[in-house]
Amino acid sequence: MKLYYSPGACSLSPHIVASEAGIPLELEKVDLKTHKTESGEDFYQINPKGYVPALKLDDGRMLTEGPAIVQYLADQKPASHLAPAEGSFERYKHYEWLTFINSEIHKSFAPLFGNAGDDVKNEARFKVMKRFEYVNGELDGKPFLLGDTFTAADAYLFVMLTWAHHVKIALPHNLSDFFNRVAQRPKVHAAMKEEGLVK
Repeated sequence: MKLYYSPGACSLSPHIVASEAGIPLELEKVDLKTHKTESGEDFYQINPKGYVPALKLDDGRMLTEGPAIVQYLADQKPASHLAPAEGSFERYKHYEWLTFINSEIHKSFAPLFGNAGDDVKNEARFKVMKRFEYVNGELDGKPFLLGDTFTAADAYLFVMLTWAHHVKIALPHNLSDFFNRVAQRPKVHAAMKEEGLVK
């Protein structure tokens, strides 16, 4: 399988999930300004949406959208427990977290990376911080979103927290502890190293 990614973008979450699951990936870097891949291809021909991540399966089929990709990767290696068992209540809680992170946190960051005015940026920052307060409360007394087991949703949340550091949003204590806990995972470190994000 080939993962089309941009260093530090949301494509880092499927990269982490694959690393945690022991799934080998071919990596192809995408320049999101020029929409060219490292090998010179027009990325719009690969993913007409124009953004990462995109996962090309071995049979040539393409999967896009981070939550779908991390769920797919997790399901390739059920023994990794990166996604709860099919049909379990925890499975739907996992979907709930992926959906919340995608729609309420990920999208809220958009103005903070663009050329928006100060008012728009301040409003976005406030919204992100409100969402983080909620997640901080949900993490009270447990190491990961679903309890004791690291899942694909934790990988996605971790990437959002790297963005928070980038735009200088302070993390509440449980989220800060969570960030440090996940950053110390060897497979997470390995994925970040492959993208040139850490030494």
